[in-house]
Amino acid sequence: MAIKCVNCPLRRRDAFLPMTEEELRFQQRFKVGELTVEPQTQILMEGSNSPQLFTALHGLGLRYKILEDQSRQILSFVFPGDFIGLQAGVMGEMGHSVRATTRMTLCVFDRGELWNLFRSHPDRAFDLTWLASSEERFLGEAMSTIGQRSASAAIAWALVKLYRRGAMVGLAMDGVMELPFRQRDLADALGLSLVHTNKTLARLREMQLANWSEGVLTVPDLAKLEKAASGVSATPAPRPLF
Repeated sequence: MAIKCVNCPLRRRDAFLPMTEEELRFQQRFKVGELTVEPQTQILMEGSNSPQLFTALHGLGLRYKILEDQSRQILSFVFPGDFIGLQAGVMGEMGHSVRATTRMTLCVFDRGELWNLFRSHPDRAFDLTWLASSEERFLGEAMSTIGQRSASAAIAWALVKLYRRGAMVGLAMDGVMELPFRQRDLADALGLSLVHTNKTLARLREMQLANWSEGVLTVPDLAKLEKAASGVSATPAPRPLF
């Protein structure tokens, strides 16, 4: 059975802002069910339209765009609590694709209720605007990282960001986090070659800063990895949950 919004396990995480009882009641009316998809399932396709919007309840995925030369740019990594499909809900079609990396459970929302949200809950509508802008944040920060950091520092930066995201939703503890993405995904997010990414990860492992193998990321000392990244922004503030 679908989990009721009031019992959502994500609400217990410090990563997310609290919701009022009224907001929870509207959220429950907004939610029409849950969908479970297997790894590598295409959830949304660039250029498509969808009558549904989603929140990742469990599992991990990727937002990406296929460029003119058929190469792939990873826009961001999807974690539990991320809202998916807002671009199609507002603009009519997706400007990027979303694919499941692991088995995922998605909360499903009726896109037709989106405008009721804007009319009746302007504060929550502002939260959606905030989420829309944050979707592109990883890409923007990654582009700045490419221009300002060495490959070692760029990959260290990305691993710190991913580890912190995982820690905030209960996926990382005591320096260990399941990270089932591929090295190719990280390379495509940072604009690096797969060979360069592989060699740089090996260098970070030799320096005992981070070890990412067989889908598990181990960070012996997060502060040292942050230093190797030439500075990382503060731990993300709590974000809205839909």
